[in-house]
Amino acid sequence: MNQNRKRRILAAVCALALIMGLLTACGNGEEQSGGDALTPVTVVLDYAPNTNHTGFYAAKDLGYYEEAGLDISIVEPTDSAVTTLVATGKVQFGVSYQEDVTYAKTTADPLPVTAIAAILQHNTSGFASYEPKGIKVPKDFEGKVYAGWGAPSEEATIEAVMKADGADFSKVTVTSGSGFESLSALEGDIDIAWIFWAWDGVMAEQEGVPLSYIDLTNYDKRLDYYTPLIIAGDDLIADDPELVKTFLGATAKGFEYCVEDPEAAAKILGDNVPEYDLDFLIASQQWLADYFISDAPRWGEMKDEVWDGYSGFMVEYGLLDEALSAETFYTNEFLP
Repeated sequence: MNQNRKRRILAAVCALALIMGLLTACGNGEEQSGGDALTPVTVVLDYAPNTNHTGFYAAKDLGYYEEAGLDISIVEPTDSAVTTLVATGKVQFGVSYQEDVTYAKTTADPLPVTAIAAILQHNTSGFASYEPKGIKVPKDFEGKVYAGWGAPSEEATIEAVMKADGADFSKVTVTSGSGFESLSALEGDIDIAWIFWAWDGVMAEQEGVPLSYIDLTNYDKRLDYYTPLIIAGDDLIADDPELVKTFLGATAKGFEYCVEDPEAAAKILGDNVPEYDLDFLIASQQWLADYFISDAPRWGEMKDEVWDGYSGFMVEYGLLDEALSAETFYTNEFLP
């Protein structure tokens, strides 16, 4: 964990330098010595590189971006929010999630960003606990401690699944700040954490940590929202739609590769992020392979009902004053 933190701090510094350099490059036009010009493009991730992001690295390492005329830099997030970086045009594309895009577009001073592709078709996150504690259903949350990162949506989601199970939300203790740092925390004073199964769940299986897992969508279908997804700035979409289309065309090939050969894709991620155990990355990538396209007709495609469903959930639980139409938040226009 300490290693990862040091790496993220260093990556943040590097990301700032990359962003400043790329802004200069963009201002000077496209430049490449001794060959066809490549357009510099930056993608900012939502978190440290993980198997949700492998398609970007695959598209870069396999030459899909270069074939499309793009020089891609993949950077980790800085202290600035991804949506802000994208909305202000400091970077071209970012990885975000449905809740964040909804907030960005409905705030008093809306941020001009739009979701342009879903990385995964279904929400692969849920509530986990240490199996010996006997927390099998949301009703068992009563009298227990949940640790998270302090987002308002956490309490709303806990309340929703507990309500669906006939439980009393006031009887669970919700803490934030300390957060959920490692699987071992669930064996101590923390009883419940929100995890992404493809990462923490697969890791638990490999480390022999027995977890009980509660799928959010079993209790409220509206919680099957898009997380993560790719966003672009509205100005970029208006001024250079061809760049958005070209970027998504190459990116789609990268994520399709993750579906076709998850083991090879995981090895590409491992080459770029060598501090992770390769066997773990392969297992995680294999688990995720079914979710990149799933029941959609193509990678990246989004549906009104998913956006409308989660907006309705946000309104019901006081996270949003009013629901806007789905077309406010996303477009499938640029998908190949």
